[in-house]
Amino acid sequence: MLGRIQCIGCGIEIQTEDSTKQGYLPKSVVEKNIENSLICKRCFRLKHHNEISDIELGAEDFYQLIRSLSTKNALIVKVVDIFDFSGSWIEDVTDIVGKNKDIVLVANKIDLLPKSVKENKIKQWLFKMMKQKGIKVKDILLISAIKNQGIDELASRIDYLREGKDVYIVGATNVGKSTLINKLIELTSGDKNVITTSHFPGTTLGMIEIPLDSKTSIFDTPGIILDYDISHYLNANTLKLVLPKKEIKARVFQLNAEQSIFFGGMCRMDFVEGDRQSFTIYASNQIDLHRTKLENADNLFEKHLGELLSPPFKDDLSIFSNPEKRSFDITARKTDIVISGLGWITVNSDLGCKINIVTPKEIEVFTRESII
Repeated sequence: MLGRIQCIGCGIEIQTEDSTKQGYLPKSVVEKNIENSLICKRCFRLKHHNEISDIELGAEDFYQLIRSLSTKNALIVKVVDIFDFSGSWIEDVTDIVGKNKDIVLVANKIDLLPKSVKENKIKQWLFKMMKQKGIKVKDILLISAIKNQGIDELASRIDYLREGKDVYIVGATNVGKSTLINKLIELTSGDKNVITTSHFPGTTLGMIEIPLDSKTSIFDTPGIILDYDISHYLNANTLKLVLPKKEIKARVFQLNAEQSIFFGGMCRMDFVEGDRQSFTIYASNQIDLHRTKLENADNLFEKHLGELLSPPFKDDLSIFSNPEKRSFDITARKTDIVISGLGWITVNSDLGCKINIVTPKEIEVFTRESII
């Protein structure tokens, strides 16, 4: 009978009974390596072959796993994706981790924003967002875990602010929590790539504990699945294109009314009414943007979804075949129209306009004060 052994890659409990379930390893492998750190079959395939298997945990399962944080006397490090802030923000975070917790907000993937963007402006914007949400944070730090940018400063601030308490890293899927913890581990111990990381949602399946000293630890928690974010409806091939890996290039369009722009086949912006003006699109550089007349847009979509208008591709049209139209009357200059997980469109003038966004109804679309 095996004692409880966790996969060091994703935190799931190792089991030897069912190869189709999470946490599987052959019994012979476990018995030979019982004293060593083990990594489950799923993590092995993900690390070495970039293969992913479906996970059995749903959104509520992930919530249940981390609700125990409300009883912990701990420092909470809340990680968000600065490129997809709203799509990676957990609205009920204080209910999950507990009221009056010490929270540090970490905005990851700062390397994706154009270099012309001033970090102080991003911090001011984030402090304003936190104030609007009624959340007090001990500090806000901007980092790029994958580029090792800001990690030293973050480690120093965590060590200072935790005051001898455990640290829990919390965030939605795809924000880079596990990459961040791997960088912190490497900084303190020299060990590399301890925790499994990928761009696939739900890589971490359980709490992963890494000792900080003889009494306290840092914990990687499962990423919470936010079902209004477009990334959770995409297959592996599409995800690789939609999730940016390098600095976003702002793409500016001078448009007349009754013109449309397609984001592949996943989203469409219709400039319905207004004077000629400019729109700046921030999305992965690998997503093709197609301009057309509004009167031709529906026909183009029906004929070319999955081909000219891709991603999505022919084998992954799923929710994209039946999109929904949402209308926005823009009156303020420098307003962002955000498509969760995909990017945003900045309206650059104060001339006023009416915009329709056509995308699956499951995807959250909204306006906000411009982040840039």
